Amino acid sequence: MPKPTNLRRRAAVFALAACAAMPAVQAVELPAPQPAELRFDFTGRPAPGAVAVAAKGNGRAPLYDAATGHGFVDRTGALPARPVHTAGIRCGSGGCVIAEPAIDANAGTDHYNHFGMAFRIKAAPGAYAVRVRTTSDAADTTVSITGLQTSRLVNPGFWDAAGLMPNQTRVTAQGRDWSYRYVNGRGFIDIEIEPKKAGVPVGVAEIVLAPIPPQPRPAGAPPVLFTLGDSTVKTYTFDEAPMSGWGQVFDSLFDPAKVKVLNYSMGGRSFRNAYAEGRLNDLLMAGRVGDVVMIQFGHNDESADETKRFGRGASEAMYAEMIREMYVPAIRARGMVPVFVTPMSRVNGAQAPGEPYVNSFGKRRFPEVMKALGAELGVTTVDLNARSVEYYNAAGTDAITAMVMSIEAGETPGKTNDGSYANGHPANKIDGTHYKEALSKQYARLVVTELARLAAAGDRVAAGIVASLDDDVRRAVAAGDWSAIYPEIAGDIVRGEGTYYRNQIEKLLQLGVLRKDAQGNFRPQAPMRTGEFIDALKKAMDLPATSLAGHADGPLTRETMGALLHDAYHAKFKAKPAYMTDYNGKTILPGSPGYDPNLDSGAQGAMYYPLVRWAQLQDTAAVAPAFVDKVRDAYELGLIRSEAGIARGRMVNGRLLEPRIVVTRAKAAKALYFMWVLAQPPKGENDRR
Repeated sequence: MPKPTNLRRRAAVFALAACAAMPAVQAVELPAPQPAELRFDFTGRPAPGAVAVAAKGNGRAPLYDAATGHGFVDRTGALPARPVHTAGIRCGSGGCVIAEPAIDANAGTDHYNHFGMAFRIKAAPGAYAVRVRTTSDAADTTVSITGLQTSRLVNPGFWDAAGLMPNQTRVTAQGRDWSYRYVNGRGFIDIEIEPKKAGVPVGVAEIVLAPIPPQPRPAGAPPVLFTLGDSTVKTYTFDEAPMSGWGQVFDSLFDPAKVKVLNYSMGGRSFRNAYAEGRLNDLLMAGRVGDVVMIQFGHNDESADETKRFGRGASEAMYAEMIREMYVPAIRARGMVPVFVTPMSRVNGAQAPGEPYVNSFGKRRFPEVMKALGAELGVTTVDLNARSVEYYNAAGTDAITAMVMSIEAGETPGKTNDGSYANGHPANKIDGTHYKEALSKQYARLVVTELARLAAAGDRVAAGIVASLDDDVRRAVAAGDWSAIYPEIAGDIVRGEGTYYRNQIEKLLQLGVLRKDAQGNFRPQAPMRTGEFIDALKKAMDLPATSLAGHADGPLTRETMGALLHDAYHAKFKAKPAYMTDYNGKTILPGSPGYDPNLDSGAQGAMYYPLVRWAQLQDTAAVAPAFVDKVRDAYELGLIRSEAGIARGRMVNGRLLEPRIVVTRAKAAKALYFMWVLAQPPKGENDRR
């Protein structure tokens, strides 16, 4: 902790738990109240209550002095530190001003530096209303605070894919007046003034810091458990199906009367860019005393761009510094409670059967760094990394490969950065970083089970979280039996070949579209009956009970299934859904909403419609005349595809339709899941239970 100065006083106060449902975790030391304002004047004019920042005898700006707790610096406190200039600053009656003779050639990227100036103020961890009056107009100037990316904060935006969580802490710039609300963790705040144009003077006339106290929770309001992480924690929309994050399903394990769960996670995020874009800042301004912040970062921190200004990557030292000096002090200064979750190991998509899974963090050992810091800083740490590897080896290669993003043609109408998944994964790989809902539920189970273990060992933070779980979940944890929580997990889809369409089967069982037998099995290789398929299709697409009539019951053939898919599609849609139009062949470029740097594939503009045309199929003559028109239409709409010659992890179509083949229950589940997604609002949150 920084030593007391004339700008900072310390006193120990303690945050009490605001709700018995989440018991007191541990005393949270908060900074004592600051003076009403800290005001700095750079113009030389008398300003009551303001600290006068005047030029030195040589006319140059005063450099930072720890004794006074303020001054200009030549390197910012961002990570990585950004060089700025002090020698060129001149202070006069208008303020302190600098002009840069040239701007960075990388100005159009996230890695640039226009230099300018940075004024440092010693300030205790906590929240501040920051007001800056510049000597230059906003059109010529960028004002940022300790490495925040101002360009991400001046316009409206959302923290989640479904657009349900707007940024409430935007930067405002009117003329020469800039305003931030900022939660500080470093013990100092840097006010960065950067030019947008070469040769145009920019500068500062006044800075005001006004402390914002932590927010108490209103009486009767439940505490909030925030989850903050990357694409493996994110809550997804339907157009990204079947991808899921464990934060997407985590809330279903809790009693909503005891705690509210909010997921601030997004793909492509790391400790560095979740801070720089203001995501952490907004979360902390929204939180109240006693709220919990569960943090999982590590996958994007592996990116080899740690030297870039707004990159994602970090060295182990930078990763530790973000935690120790920026995240934990800021969280605790708001009276909130940090919890670490080590990142799960990536799955090797090409894992050979029988080959043991090992921890993927071999180069930058972020899970070990996080665990060490948890012990050092007294932060409850859930070791999902270790538990994930144990789970992979217990479940086996077939099960784990089926639950990660192993996509084949006809599995989903969803999309990735590079277009549609409908013909298979555009990356031509099995993506072992991202995964389907069947696996997200297992990660959520592992997290709460580990919390229960920590609680039993005496961890009060973990005990508070566990006390907020749904009663049935706590019983499941205690008994090691989750069948009451996830009754959709059939006994014969968790091992071996029966796992292949586990994700589709589980979702359809969860929705009540399909059912298990009396023994709790799904029988994935058994024939599907036409009557059962019709009933399931009507439920999946919310069709009238009288629709899809005129088909006799019996074993479902592929041509009958094609005709039924045709009828269901035309009963549901008056125009083609966005999966077939908006996302067909469209590449999402870096910087666009919804872009995830993890999902680059190189197959630009992947198509939704079958790669093999109807005329190129080799056995269409075998389709019964009564079905041929409907089956052809269903095929050309991408509702039924060749199952011969396709493979997971490849964007490839087969040339055999096999119209008379009887459809297995597993293959029927594949088709039903596809149609269920097709009927959902693309940008709706995929959190249906």
